[in-house]
Amino acid sequence: MANKVTMAIQLYTLRNQCQTAEDFDKTLARLAAMGVKDVQISGIGDIPAGIQKEILDKNGMAVCVTHKDFGWMKADLPGVIAHHRTIGCDAVGIGSMPNDCRGNVEEVKGFIRDAEKVSAGLREAGMTFQYHNHDFEFKPLEDGKCIMDVLIEESDPDLFHFIPDVAWIDYAGADPVEVLKRMKGRVKVLHFKDYILDGDGKRRFVSLGKGVVDLKACYETAAELGIPYIAYEQDDCWVDDDPFKATEESWEFMQSLLK
Repeated sequence: MANKVTMAIQLYTLRNQCQTAEDFDKTLARLAAMGVKDVQISGIGDIPAGIQKEILDKNGMAVCVTHKDFGWMKADLPGVIAHHRTIGCDAVGIGSMPNDCRGNVEEVKGFIRDAEKVSAGLREAGMTFQYHNHDFEFKPLEDGKCIMDVLIEESDPDLFHFIPDVAWIDYAGADPVEVLKRMKGRVKVLHFKDYILDGDGKRRFVSLGKGVVDLKACYETAAELGIPYIAYEQDDCWVDDDPFKATEESWEFMQSLLK
């Protein structure tokens, strides 16, 4: 039997509307009016954690995961933990691995070791480490392996979790459904994103359901695997340059999947 999936919004889509406490409040109020109750925090302005929590509570919002700087995690893990405790979030994510960790298998393994050290500290605080992918993780390294193969196969499932992004996986030429199955039990938040290729073959992100990604199959797989959250994320809104419109359209599409 399929499990219930909670739909969420990744605030990176609306980052330009979340740079001050006042705008953060206005944005969450607008999302709350749409029926949104869960968000991911990423790319917002330098708003103190306590103020964030006040605004989250005011608008009836919970934080399912974040994207934070990996350097901060390595340098000041107690500060990272304190920040997440304040905003009420137990999943600490990074948007990507450092550039100098991508060249070969050994560099990737070095990143895994660093991440697992961070994760061990997070686990003691009742939190988990989450890794968000792009497309570069699927480019071949040595022996036919790609970075994602190494991340999945060489990391400890209890310490290294994923925020898989279905559009980046699809754009890389992989099958999002198969990748999700390989990550079974290691995903709290799944990123829903969609894209098209324009007349010049350039990738363009679009509202959910308007692109080439088989989001229905991804949703069904997420439900089967017991993934708790699906969060909409759109890096840029080139069609109308209106992230709120894209968010509203995408939220409507996400709700249609639940019916």
